[in-house]
Amino acid sequence: MAYPGYGGYGGAMPGMPHQGMPPQGMPGGPMGGHMGGPMPGHMGGPMGGPPPQGGYAPYGGGYPGTYGAPPPPANDPMWGYFTAIAGQDGEIDAEELQKCLTQSGFTGSYTPFSLDTCRIMIAMLDRDYTGKMGFNEFKNLFTALNGWKQNFMMFDQDRSGTVEPHEMSQAINAMGYRVSPQALNAIIKRYNKAGRVYFDDYVACCVKLRALTDNFRQRDTMQQGSVTFQYDDFILCTMAI
Repeated sequence: MAYPGYGGYGGAMPGMPHQGMPPQGMPGGPMGGHMGGPMPGHMGGPMGGPPPQGGYAPYGGGYPGTYGAPPPPANDPMWGYFTAIAGQDGEIDAEELQKCLTQSGFTGSYTPFSLDTCRIMIAMLDRDYTGKMGFNEFKNLFTALNGWKQNFMMFDQDRSGTVEPHEMSQAINAMGYRVSPQALNAIIKRYNKAGRVYFDDYVACCVKLRALTDNFRQRDTMQQGSVTFQYDDFILCTMAI
């Protein structure tokens, strides 16, 4: 395989600090300082690391697990934010997530996330295909979003909310994904608008790359960069994202 490496799932780009980008004004109080201050708890933790040479990073890309985890501690600041927006079932759907991200001001001056992007954010972590996410998945998502936002802002120097296609390619490579020039070109054509990649589309691309690579990795037990899919399994892996 010409491009055997797989992605570090939103790891910070070289030279970027390992700290969270704070959503502003979420229910329950502020979540860190302005544009770059550290976030409480798990929100400002490291974003994994680069994949080892000749292969890809350990499964999950450094994100904490979801299933079998102990109940959230009473002093976990994220628990208050989660319960403020979760439905009566104790989970968050795409509409609730979109409302949370919009009201929190997470995107700052960038265009708020579309409902479609929020849907695939949930699908990325939705192991049981309920279309919703629980508390641990909620924390995992914000960890990923923080890293992706830092990466995007590294290229969006003028804070226009867009990056150029070649910068998008650099960001994908910097996150540890090793794909062919043809694949990169297809990704750029899919996610650019009038020659620019907007933040919402950038995050949607990052979500899909992580989710599809997760699905592939689970089946690539020998880490050879090659798997055999049954048709129904392929449809499940791709159409759910």
